[in-house]
Amino acid sequence: MNRAVLALEDGTVFEGRSIGAPLERSGEVVFNTAMTGYQEIFTDPSYAGQIVILTNPQIGNYGTNVEDNEASKAYIEGLVVREFSAVASNWRSDELAQAYLEKRGIPVVTEIDTRALVRHLRTRGVMRGVLSAVDTDAQKLVGKARNIPSMAGLDLASRVSTPERYEWTHAVDPCSPSELIARAPEPRYHVVAYDYGIKQNILRRLAQVGCRTTVVPSLTSAEDVLALKPDGVFLSDGPGDPEPLQPQVANIRNLVGKVPIFGICLGHQLLGLAFGGKTYKLKFGHRGANHPVLNRTTQRVEITSHNHGFAVDRDSLNPADVELTHVNLNDETLEGFRHRRYPVFCVQYHPEAAPGPHDSHYLFDDFVKLMAEAAR
Repeated sequence: MNRAVLALEDGTVFEGRSIGAPLERSGEVVFNTAMTGYQEIFTDPSYAGQIVILTNPQIGNYGTNVEDNEASKAYIEGLVVREFSAVASNWRSDELAQAYLEKRGIPVVTEIDTRALVRHLRTRGVMRGVLSAVDTDAQKLVGKARNIPSMAGLDLASRVSTPERYEWTHAVDPCSPSELIARAPEPRYHVVAYDYGIKQNILRRLAQVGCRTTVVPSLTSAEDVLALKPDGVFLSDGPGDPEPLQPQVANIRNLVGKVPIFGICLGHQLLGLAFGGKTYKLKFGHRGANHPVLNRTTQRVEITSHNHGFAVDRDSLNPADVELTHVNLNDETLEGFRHRRYPVFCVQYHPEAAPGPHDSHYLFDDFVKLMAEAAR
């Protein structure tokens, strides 16, 4: 059996079997509770710098396909699972998940007691770790884990951002002939999207509601964005700590009041900072596809997809400037707000989520309404 070891900075060690790339990788060890969508997790830039534990006990059973990628490469540092299926049974599958990860240099450890591991992280908080399929010396790996830079204070958004701007017009494709998806309208609005680690399904959703999107690097100046004459600006999700991203925050401040703005996840956190708020690191973050969020405007509960380790301190925002619109029903963390005077709103969760849930697709329509009102 090819052994693999996951060593945490607190000295805890888990040993299992290696089935991915025979490599050693390090990062913050986090867990995701989604039942489906493992390929989207593999390719989500927001997982840069992280080793991901999947709590669903069997992974790989429906394979992978080109259409479900959220980016052009895999971003996770490593993968930890209970059981990895040797068989893929799905008509959309074109490659085994194991082969997919091995080709992309992602080490995988399976036959781990993921339930015990997740309970440990929920109690102690997420921590740094090393996943190795080449070195099984536990104490040496623990020492390496303790020398990994902390996620707090780490700017990862600049690393994963696109180096050059590009255009996106491709809308959502149905997964099967039976899936009913309305035909996307002709593009009516031009959106400039800051790429802090943007997911492709966000771009598809923007196209689905009639937007032509220009994606720009994370450090693009506000002046250069306005020179593109956008009808609206989108602030994307992304990895790492929002507080070191002061140039990005300054650019956002220079855009507020000049163009409608919609932010998701890291974009939400950066807007919080731009309005004088503060952010903080969560004990073990929110990562999964079943988080209940209350929309305080409609009083409806939305089941939502999450992937973040930081949050905006709701008490740090000036209530005279912003209205708190969404709250997490699990821990009452802030999930969304909008500005009282300017056409600016944001949410912490992922309304574009692939494979779902889809409760919050309406937010893209809300963005279109803001742009329509601003154009009058």
